[in-house]
Amino acid sequence: MRLLLLSTYELGHQPLGIAGPARVLGVAGHELRGRDLAVEQLHHDDLSWADAVVCSVPMHTALRLALGVLRSVRASRPEMPIALHGLYAPVGASALRDGDLAVAGDADGTLLDWASSIGDPATPESPHGPVVRVEIGRRGSLIRTARDAPGDRHATTVACASGDGRSAPVRDVGACRLPDRTVVPPLDRYTRLVGCGPDRLVGAVEASRGCSHRCRHCPVPTVYDGRTRAVPVEDVLADVAQLVAAGAEHIHLCDPDFLNRPQHASRVVAALHADFPGVSFDATVKVSHILAHGDVIAQMGASGCSFVVSAFESTSATVLERLDKGHTAAEAGEAVAVLRRAGIEPRPSFLPFTPWTSREDLVELMDFVARHDLVDSVDAVQYGIRLLLPPGSLLLRDPDPVLASALGDFDPDALGWTWRSPDPLLDTLQDAIAVETERAACHGWTPGEAYAVVRAAVFDMLGRADPGLPTVVSASGAMQRPRLSEAWFCCAEPTARQLGAVRDGMLTTSS
Repeated sequence: MRLLLLSTYELGHQPLGIAGPARVLGVAGHELRGRDLAVEQLHHDDLSWADAVVCSVPMHTALRLALGVLRSVRASRPEMPIALHGLYAPVGASALRDGDLAVAGDADGTLLDWASSIGDPATPESPHGPVVRVEIGRRGSLIRTARDAPGDRHATTVACASGDGRSAPVRDVGACRLPDRTVVPPLDRYTRLVGCGPDRLVGAVEASRGCSHRCRHCPVPTVYDGRTRAVPVEDVLADVAQLVAAGAEHIHLCDPDFLNRPQHASRVVAALHADFPGVSFDATVKVSHILAHGDVIAQMGASGCSFVVSAFESTSATVLERLDKGHTAAEAGEAVAVLRRAGIEPRPSFLPFTPWTSREDLVELMDFVARHDLVDSVDAVQYGIRLLLPPGSLLLRDPDPVLASALGDFDPDALGWTWRSPDPLLDTLQDAIAVETERAACHGWTPGEAYAVVRAAVFDMLGRADPGLPTVVSASGAMQRPRLSEAWFCCAEPTARQLGAVRDGMLTTSS
């Protein structure tokens, strides 16, 4: 079977959504061709060659971009079987049809079964729509064979497999457990580590999957429901070895939260530093984990960790409580200090615009960034992010009165429920900031330049005089802040630039 593996967006690094499935599909004898539309084009020749398409959708942005691509695939090859896999696959299931697949979680085995069944006359066809599954470790459960109405906000899009399984390893399909990186573009097509000397090529690896927390705005709990899966340390190191051999000098640990399993994380860090002492790395860590595991944070700093991404989200106690973040704004400030004492720069991510956001919240957010000397550590895109409410969102299961009154209709193009702020000015302000942050990305503004423009927009549109920047309480001391050259953002709408790049790169005539 000839399989075309597609990715549209994976945070600027080589897509594990292609390289991961390729490891088992290739060993099983399938012919593979990978296309990462974030950096290359999809050709008519690709579709003529393929017997089926396997498309990775690990986040909202990726799915939004992918659905446009799949419409072109359908127009060119109406009979083509399509599989979606990744966290957002069930959300995109309504765009699929009989014989197609949407699978979330540890999907390799299910993708292999599906690919092997294509064209097999002994395989019964579903008369009710695409098969949608979630796979957790060694166990999985069939979620549905019929299309749920995406506009039913009370429907649970994905449910986890039965049983706890918290100690189960990542599903091992066959003998090959390493991502096959021969089917993706080389590392020099992707993000680099900048801001700490010469630019470094970056390779992305997984040390674990899932998350032990259930933040209510996050897509991970809808699939993993508090479960995590550890990738064996030897597998992590083997993948790092092949990346280093390909030129990587920095490793992006792309776990949803690297310290979900602190002992495992400590072993990974020790082994990584022992085997590759000149290789730096970064990770994503929840505020509460930074505070609870200061010993591991110190170990990370001593072992070459350049920065940590942490979802601060908001300075509003109300917003943090509604999202079930498990930390306060004061604790986020403490986390900044803990990281800097370890020699690690924080790179916060924010969710400034929610139905519970007030005008004062936005002012306090701008001051928080300045107070903790984070102006040069925040990607511009973070200032304009608006809460997403896709089907299955935990926030929709029992919405509080504020959210219930803010909800509008389901938007099938945006793949989520619309909402309006109780304060219309905040919706206008979000639109304006989103435009400015897009300009910042397009024109290469420095983080300081972007912050100044956003801060001015906040005070101008709120009709207030800016009293000036607050006193810094947690200075960095670093002249430059290490970061990846592509802005990190996950739970956000795709930018106009991304939509245009994928649209312009589709279906060229030559390979």
